[in-house]
Amino acid sequence: MSQETRQILGPATLTRFEKARILGARALQLSMGAPPLIASSATTPIDIAEEELKAGILPITIRRRLPDGRHQDIPLKWLVKKSQ
Repeated sequence: MSQETRQILGPATLTRFEKARILGARALQLSMGAPPLIASSATTPIDIAEEELKAGILPITIRRRLPDGRHQDIPLKWLVKKSQ
């Protein structure tokens, strides 16, 4: 693995926009009948999605793009661990 692939473009944590997009997409999946990935006492899809995000178990990859056309795919678990 080269040095370039280890360096994260942009902030080392989730931005508020990325977090909102992930929570919204996962809450929609849950409301449409997707099974929760964790056992939770929460009742609303958004609360369940938040708990899944905090646990870092969502199999999601963030694609960050730069104005020059470059991009980097970053596993969500890398960003969640750094924000805690």
